[in-house]
Amino acid sequence: MNSPESAAESAVAAPICSAKGCRADAVWVLAWNNPKLHTPERRKTWLACEEHREHLSSFLGVRGFLKDVVTLAEWESGRSGTEGSQGPGPDGPPGTERP
Repeated sequence: MNSPESAAESAVAAPICSAKGCRADAVWVLAWNNPKLHTPERRKTWLACEEHREHLSSFLGVRGFLKDVVTLAEWESGRSGTEGSQGPGPDGPPGTERP
């Protein structure tokens, strides 16, 4: 029997903000690179909602890691093959990637 998709299942599929504790839909992609760990062309990614874009950008920017900020729609349409991760940001769950 087919059952409707639960709210939890649909939430998993929607990109969410990488800020700690935030469950808002992601609107922005923050492309970054730690030059001590990554080759210059590699881009890692964090996702941000409108509320956390500036905070997450500042976090990466003061460390010299921030390379680009684009809308999620723009990133998905033009850069879908780019290497990176869209995991939680600076204060995400244990075991998540941090700069």
